[in-house]
Amino acid sequence: MIGLNDEAGPPTETGPKPTRLREWAGEIFAEGGQLCGALALEHRPEQERMARAVAAALQADEPLLFEAGTGVGKSLAYLVPGIIHAVDQSRQLVVSTHTISLQEQIEQKDLPICRRLFKSDPALAAYADFRSAVLVGKSNYLCPTRLGHALADRTSLFADADYEELQRIAAWAETTDTGLRHDLKPPPRPEVWDAVNADSSSCSRKHCDANKCHYQRARARLRSAQVIIVNHALLFALINAGGARAQGAEPDARGVLFPDDFLVLDEAHTVPEVATSNFGLALSSYGVDRALKYLFNPRTKRGLLRKHGGAAGQQLVLDALEASRHFFDFLATRLLQPRAVVRVREPGAAEPTLDGPLGALHRLLAKLADQTGEGRDHDELLEQKQRIKGLQAGLTEWLTLGDKGHVYWAERGGRKQTIVTLRSAPIDVAPELRRHLFGCRTSVVCTSATLAIGGSIEPFAVRCGADHAQAEAVKSPFDFERHMRVLVATDVPLPTPQEARLALDALTDYIRFCTERVRGGSLVLFTSYTDMRAVAQELEPGWRQAGRPFLLQGAELSRTELAQQMRKLGNAVLFGTDSFWTGVDVPGAALSQVIITRLPFDPPTHPITEARCEHIRDQGGNPFNELTLPDALVKFRQGVGRLIRNKTDRGLVTILDSRVLAKAYGKEFLGSLPTSAYERMDRGNRERVFRPFP
Repeated sequence: MIGLNDEAGPPTETGPKPTRLREWAGEIFAEGGQLCGALALEHRPEQERMARAVAAALQADEPLLFEAGTGVGKSLAYLVPGIIHAVDQSRQLVVSTHTISLQEQIEQKDLPICRRLFKSDPALAAYADFRSAVLVGKSNYLCPTRLGHALADRTSLFADADYEELQRIAAWAETTDTGLRHDLKPPPRPEVWDAVNADSSSCSRKHCDANKCHYQRARARLRSAQVIIVNHALLFALINAGGARAQGAEPDARGVLFPDDFLVLDEAHTVPEVATSNFGLALSSYGVDRALKYLFNPRTKRGLLRKHGGAAGQQLVLDALEASRHFFDFLATRLLQPRAVVRVREPGAAEPTLDGPLGALHRLLAKLADQTGEGRDHDELLEQKQRIKGLQAGLTEWLTLGDKGHVYWAERGGRKQTIVTLRSAPIDVAPELRRHLFGCRTSVVCTSATLAIGGSIEPFAVRCGADHAQAEAVKSPFDFERHMRVLVATDVPLPTPQEARLALDALTDYIRFCTERVRGGSLVLFTSYTDMRAVAQELEPGWRQAGRPFLLQGAELSRTELAQQMRKLGNAVLFGTDSFWTGVDVPGAALSQVIITRLPFDPPTHPITEARCEHIRDQGGNPFNELTLPDALVKFRQGVGRLIRNKTDRGLVTILDSRVLAKAYGKEFLGSLPTSAYERMDRGNRERVFRPFP
């Protein structure tokens, strides 16, 4: 039993108390401590060290960067001290992850373990009553109030086909416990869901019954929760929208997302990338079209301005829709015809033809709101006014390249490549993260299995603006020397334009050879969608004929569903690119081999990469050494890390890029492997050298 009450105990009505958090965490994770004794979990010195470091950072309200190799058990190492600190200090612990799978693991596995731990000892029992909640964006929730108004206003808002969809949502609303969009199958049509989701001022405590509204119930759970789970994308979107200050915190009060909270970022190696995406602009032709047609849809003759704006208001929407079509068509034809992504370096890439029509709509909505008495209609008109103003401001910023610290570009996307999106992103995200994350006077813990480059966490710290944070690292407790074999193909042609066809033929031949000789599952990681599809087209018919399950990213299933299928099938071959290098967790023989087709260098032509390289050169640095190589090393370590997920896992890492041997930087990749040994193979000796585990 641990003497947790020596200096302080669980919270009382008198508020937060001083604690011995670091010592408590150490005792719980020590050999013979609660985790070992009560829960029969093995003692992991690395986990104990991490728990002590996390507890010290929380207690001092300081940042911490902690690399913890696979198998350390980092989730418990931050959750246990985090929960104790949250309960004792009447504060909220926000845990952010990059992937859904880790979010589900924390919610469904790790938090119940914490609860069992706390219940195992009377001195810890009060902590077992901690409350947790998952934070999901407002637009994912159904609002019964908005649904009721949509049903009542159907003649002005919906055509017959849309009304059938609305009725389907209404029928689902009678049975759903969560009100979450992803629970409705098939998914609702976006234009109908826009009218009934909670992302509106109409969904508020003023208008909604908290006992009936799914979002308001979720908000109530959130307010009383000590542990809040979120994903990185939503975290940074909310930070960008104001963070703790938007939740009522004083300007100088501590807190990142909520007043007086503290934060753990798991899978933190993705933080710079996700933050970069969310601290910029993203304005699409599809988004503008939806916003305008919410006001009035010329096809259905329905929308908000059918009820309020009359013929004159509807004509303003038609004018804006026409201007939008011309504006985005011009960009698609003049700017994006040769390539799908084009950087914009000078202001005035197009005439501001949308500014006038959007300004006229903004003024009309303001006038209509002034003429409408207090209530739901007034709030809705004000909200749409702000939405149009936001579109107008975004277009102006993009056309004028308004932020000198950002890079601007346009891109084509969507299934038919017809959606034009105007984008911007900060060239250096460190100042943004320093201000919005590490400068909030509260503890921010970043952890991942891959924070370090060449054994140093300093490059990650500089990239994140956490230059003065405490940094520590512990290795994985797994026996990689015995359980992982690494093979490097020496005769795959280098991926140059001249050798592209030969290189692809060699990849196809090696992938066929390697997958046929491994009885379990194989994850084949690509850096190019084009290469992936070309190899898949060549190999899939043979696998199908042999009865070998084949899974392909981008076909039908989501990433989560593909990983689930791989775990279930046991011997599938899964082709993935980009996002499959990280966060995929398939333990056991279902993943017996990871094949790395190419070293994961980002294409230097993307506007963000290009602008960052220019920035580094302007500072007198070397872009390859400071950006391209470090990013590739982290991604490579993540890809290799998919293989060994528990201490009994065994398997092969097969590298089909001979640059690890032919180039000077290759030793950096080989040095980042968790095992020191590797074997060379070619088509002459591979029958002998390629030896899967039995």
